[in-house]
Amino acid sequence: MTADVDVLIVGAGPTGLTLGIDLARRGVDALVVERAAALFPGSRGKGLQPRTMEVFDDLGVLDAIRAAGGTYPAGMIWQDGRRVGEHRMFDPAEPTEDSPYNEPWMVPQWRTQEILAARLEELGGRVVFGREAVGVEQDGDGVTVRFGDGGVLRARYAVAADGGRSAVRHALGIGMTGETVDPGPMLVADVRITGLDRDNWHVFPPRGDGEDFMAICPLAGTEDFQLVARFPEGSTPDLTLDGVRKLVAARSHLAPEDVTEVRWASDFRPRAALADAFRAGRVFLAGDAAHVHSPAGGQGLNTSVQDAYNLGWKLGAVLRDGAPAALLDTYEEERRANAAAMLGLSTSVHRGETRRGEATRQLGLHYRDASLTEETRAEPGPVRAGDRAPDATVDGVRLFDAFRGPHWTLLALGTRAPEGVAETVRVVRGAAPAFYGAGLFLVRPDGYVGWAGETGAGLTEYLARVGRH
Repeated sequence: MTADVDVLIVGAGPTGLTLGIDLARRGVDALVVERAAALFPGSRGKGLQPRTMEVFDDLGVLDAIRAAGGTYPAGMIWQDGRRVGEHRMFDPAEPTEDSPYNEPWMVPQWRTQEILAARLEELGGRVVFGREAVGVEQDGDGVTVRFGDGGVLRARYAVAADGGRSAVRHALGIGMTGETVDPGPMLVADVRITGLDRDNWHVFPPRGDGEDFMAICPLAGTEDFQLVARFPEGSTPDLTLDGVRKLVAARSHLAPEDVTEVRWASDFRPRAALADAFRAGRVFLAGDAAHVHSPAGGQGLNTSVQDAYNLGWKLGAVLRDGAPAALLDTYEEERRANAAAMLGLSTSVHRGETRRGEATRQLGLHYRDASLTEETRAEPGPVRAGDRAPDATVDGVRLFDAFRGPHWTLLALGTRAPEGVAETVRVVRGAAPAFYGAGLFLVRPDGYVGWAGETGAGLTEYLARVGRH
């Protein structure tokens, strides 16, 4: 059977859209299908971590993301209608040469998805709405996906990016293992409200058993606030305007009529779960289909974007560059371990055991122990193979500018680049910044150092392994 597309992406959330963008810029014929009639309308994943901002820089949407959002305001704690103190949600961090986007950036999820969808369309990609995947079959040559409207589509590979209740994951028979993070249900809603300033994240602490917590955060770039509230175990939050008004009046000094509109609302029970596998044959799981987080710490959406960013270049290498299909095995190896670590972090932040700070920025994530990583130096410097490649200015060239695009980059820092390698990868030469150390650093398209050495010995073999012949 011939394939209708190279890659079918099920789900037009941040994961699916990011993957669509990455494949489109590589010339891979990919199609994003979405069960709903339109993009997700809520603010849910509003926090973009610094590592995600670096990804968005590479994908060409950073300026739009920065224009659409803003920094997080200080938390203002209220008690009996009085302001009783401030609370910083995040440990402060100033931009540095190696980490220019060092603080979380707030953009409502619906706006992030609009920006990603516009970029996908600009690159020639597309999203088809109203297509619900209900069945998946595969063979040695491809994947056949059946839709609820009776349609069928054939792809060489498919990616399940269809959320925590993933129909594709269920069709594949892949289970999820996890735990309930908090037995009490939570409500999240986008509201219009009067009587609160937009300079603070307004926190109304629990007044007894801890089950009546509420926080109201102004959503940067909009006129809305995001309301989050916890409820006792066994209860069912009322998502109506009247229900939200009663909630706000009961837990704050505000009057019911101060809530003028509920624009979107949802309830959920915080849980942490990890798919038992991230791949079944020619089908991959990414984003919430592969891991479900507590919203605390803002790791879910960001980890999902990293999944797409990791998978995109590998699919491109196999489909367009002639890389061995075995390269795709490294997706699960690298991403499942990282997702597990981020799940633990999210749960720890939710339970108040870990502050939002260095770990939640995701700049320290690495693949040092992965099979695709080769460190050939006897005494590695500060940056090792498997690490995120920091930004820097080398001989007048900003490294993030050099990395931008779907290519590989070789950094020859304080040493000579091998002959002929410039025909295969982009080369940057110059003195070694202190936070890098001297050496040759082959930077993958997703901004991690894949190979590092003192000389070019072994570099050609590595390049062949990843399709850069």
